[in-house]
Amino acid sequence: MENSIPEVSFLLEDQRFHKAIDLFNSADWYAAHDAFEELWHETYGMERNITQGILQIAVAQVHLDNGNTNGAKILFGEALGRLSKFRTIDLGLDIECLCECVRQ
Repeated sequence: MENSIPEVSFLLEDQRFHKAIDLFNSADWYAAHDAFEELWHETYGMERNITQGILQIAVAQVHLDNGNTNGAKILFGEALGRLSKFRTIDLGLDIECLCECVRQ
């Protein structure tokens, strides 16, 4: 892929990443959290920050489901701080749109 950056190619080739995205997109927040956490432990650099940001959004959603709005706000803020730096990285995700949804 022309827009791919070598540091994030690991995620693009890992089927677990695609499964984690599917879980996230289907709002299976706890399972998405587990899937992203597994990847997070194996990543470095940009892909570690991106994975952590998405992981934090999933955990924030778990907090919202459990009525913990303060915990959710904190994690949403941390996720935005991480993901806002990588809005143009091509992982097959619209990170900019994800950040906008989190802001709202």
